[in-house]
Amino acid sequence: QVQLVESGGGLVQAGGSLRLSCAASGRTFSSYAMGWFRQAPGKEREFVAVISWTGGSTYYADSVKGRFTISRDNAKDTVYLQVNSLKPEDTAVYYCAADRSFKNLITGGVDYWGKGTQVTVSS
Repeated sequence: QVQLVESGGGLVQAGGSLRLSCAASGRTFSSYAMGWFRQAPGKEREFVAVISWTGGSTYYADSVKGRFTISRDNAKDTVYLQVNSLKPEDTAVYYCAADRSFKNLITGGVDYWGKGTQVTVSS
């Protein structure tokens, strides 16, 4: 089992920034690819970003490319999502996810999910 706990969400004005964190515990964090998803009210959960277990490979949804950056610190069992130039349409609950497959983290068929952290962007 892998337990994931997100933090860092909040209310921010358009154009602002936040740094989301996801702390992992349980099985060996460094053997898992990690990802972020988000779900806006009334919409399905969507992929945001993924990072390989080494941190050497990343992939982003087109909607966030150039504005969001995913990173990880395997010594701290933590993955981060730096979100910049926020827009009202970025408002959503952001979920952390873990899976041994980088590809699964893009498609959403992952093994472990956190409970989410709310990001609200005001215009």
